[in-house]
Amino acid sequence: MSGAREEFVASVGDLLASWNLPHATGRTYGLLLLSAEPLSHDQISAELGLSKGAVSTAVRQLDSWGLARVIPQAGSRRLLVEAAGGIESLLEASHARARTLIEALRKGEGLVEPGPAHERLLDVVGLFTAYVDVGEKMIKAHRRPPAR
Repeated sequence: MSGAREEFVASVGDLLASWNLPHATGRTYGLLLLSAEPLSHDQISAELGLSKGAVSTAVRQLDSWGLARVIPQAGSRRLLVEAAGGIESLLEASHARARTLIEALRKGEGLVEPGPAHERLLDVVGLFTAYVDVGEKMIKAHRRPPAR
């Protein structure tokens, strides 16, 4: 792998690690983003120097976040993997998790007396609600066809 390519893959690994995903998952995503064709688990393992178990875990995590697509091969157990969606999918997955958190937090509103704890809970709900609202507006604007 070239120096610039390796640096990019490492930086994506660092970024996703800062979001509490394993570094190997981020590196795998970085590699997939740079790959013109889908890659096999063996190719990812060889390119990144990761164990097959680490690659398998990374691919499952990327798939669950909507960042990668697994492509079964007819008549074979071999799977190919390609990057999917990009940051838009990551934001949508994050919004889904935030909505679940908002629902859970709202259930707690009736469990606290008026006062500091209630205000704190409302502030947290408001923060996550605003995060989801702004993010959804951003995604909609991104999807809108450019003006002519």
